Amino acid sequence: MQSDPCEEPSSHQNSVPRLRPVHLSSPPFPTGVTLHGMASGWGLRAGTWTSSQASWNASSGGAGAGSGALSGPWYSAHKTQLFGVLLAVASNFLISVSLNIQKCAHLRLVCQAEQKPYYTSRLWWCGIALLGLGEVGNFTAYGLAPIALVAPLGCVSVIGSAFISVFFLKKTMRTADILGGTLTITGIYLLVTFIPNVPQELTARQVQNYLVSWPFLVYSILEILIFCILLYFYKRKAVKHIMVLLMMVALLASLTVIAVKAVSTMIALSVKGKMQLTYSVFYIMSVLMATSCAFQIKFLNQAMHLYEATEVVPINFVFFTTSAIISGVIFYREFQSATLLSVFMFLLGCLLSFLGVIIIARNKKEEHLQIPFIDCGHIPGQKLTGKIQPDSHCSCYGTLNKEDDLVKRQS
Repeated sequence: MQSDPCEEPSSHQNSVPRLRPVHLSSPPFPTGVTLHGMASGWGLRAGTWTSSQASWNASSGGAGAGSGALSGPWYSAHKTQLFGVLLAVASNFLISVSLNIQKCAHLRLVCQAEQKPYYTSRLWWCGIALLGLGEVGNFTAYGLAPIALVAPLGCVSVIGSAFISVFFLKKTMRTADILGGTLTITGIYLLVTFIPNVPQELTARQVQNYLVSWPFLVYSILEILIFCILLYFYKRKAVKHIMVLLMMVALLASLTVIAVKAVSTMIALSVKGKMQLTYSVFYIMSVLMATSCAFQIKFLNQAMHLYEATEVVPINFVFFTTSAIISGVIFYREFQSATLLSVFMFLLGCLLSFLGVIIIARNKKEEHLQIPFIDCGHIPGQKLTGKIQPDSHCSCYGTLNKEDDLVKRQS
């Protein structure tokens, strides 16, 4: 005789009968519905579905996955990259603060009656300390996030300098600064949103394999050839055009970011317990990083000496970012699994960042220090008794040798 499932079980039964699970070919409920509510509707105990409910919500981003937007699966997959992004943004902001502090220190020293070396100023050393802290943060960020993401974030220092100078140096906020900042922030948002998720833990073995891969070998040969051609025109033909100088800086920067990411990642893995410092490739990358960085600074200083900073800054940012992205794509294969939409939106974010930096730096005049007179005692062959005015844009203004001729012409 078939027993009624609603009846109480008899005393001689040793186990409670279970309901047989029902297998559905396609779930007749939306993904966001939890299994707890359906189990109560079917008359089942909620405890039977605890593990299934947890796994379902964890995979679909439901209520069991967390209480905020940063607790879903997207955050779990991009947590390290987001930390690298925040670190790069904070580091570049510190760099912009440090540069403004150093400039403020120089202005204060100029206004003093007794001229002192800049390295005697505590304010200047404070700026140097912040600059070093920002560079260390950037170095660490390369080990946490892709090169293609960290390199464009250098535009944060340009935005920061434009806005911080209003408070430190009492400059006027321009409409171009607001427009350029808006474009740059929009570009940064697109960069962070559409960057592909790539593994950031690079072992020394992987770096060795990347060094001997044929895409990087072809890229290295082409880069060496282009650099030698530019260096020939720079040394032999004395061509010191801004494009030649900054293209050499960009070619060296591509090697610098490759080495920085490798060294930073291997140090991070060694700190975690996976020793990577015993491999020779670590020291090869360290030497490459120091050498390329030194020559990069040399050519960049040459460009800053010959041209205005309003020309050098935007062109160098565009060249540096482009070369860094290309090197990351070729050496670390950062866009290997990216979709076409992600690549397009990422390039759009780069374009907006470039436009923002160019707009901020455009038509921004160089401010020269206003010195009331020049002490002839600091000029060889002149006496302390004479004071002359600084040279104006006119070739014959303020010079001692033409002063008598100018007086004769006026009389």
